[in-house]
Amino acid sequence: MKIAILSDIHDNIWKLETLLEGLEADALIFCGDFCAPFTLAQIGEGFDGPVHVVFGNNDGDQRLLAKVASRFSHVTLHGDFCELKLEGRRVAVTHYPKIGKALARGSRYDLVCHGHNHERLIKRVGDTLRVNPGEVMGRLGLSTYALYDTANGEASFVEVH
Repeated sequence: MKIAILSDIHDNIWKLETLLEGLEADALIFCGDFCAPFTLAQIGEGFDGPVHVVFGNNDGDQRLLAKVASRFSHVTLHGDFCELKLEGRRVAVTHYPKIGKALARGSRYDLVCHGHNHERLIKRVGDTLRVNPGEVMGRLGLSTYALYDTANGEASFVEVH
């Protein structure tokens, strides 16, 4: 199973459109900071697989995000944190790097995903892979996301042009 890991779109719907057009993944994890609910709608409409979402610090209208998510049976809002089991892999998702770093050190998960600081990171901590996909937005750095392969437990970055 291939899992796309995204974070920090910040309403750049143009980069998101390009990303979704070329995305080859079975599931999508979003680590927070859509900003506006229409960005979540774009993901719900543009990606058919399961979508797992945690909130970031710039997702202010959580009530409206929940209303948008309810239109899509494949989109799940988990709040500020979620634990998943995907193809036998234990996955934790948060928005914040400090929490992600602590979760990775705990060795409870195969994969820990986070965003927030817009800095790409793939780092092995014992048996846990910690992934920050960077930013989809592409304002503070490259527009990127990460792809995680449950078969081999590895991740790589994909640049959005």
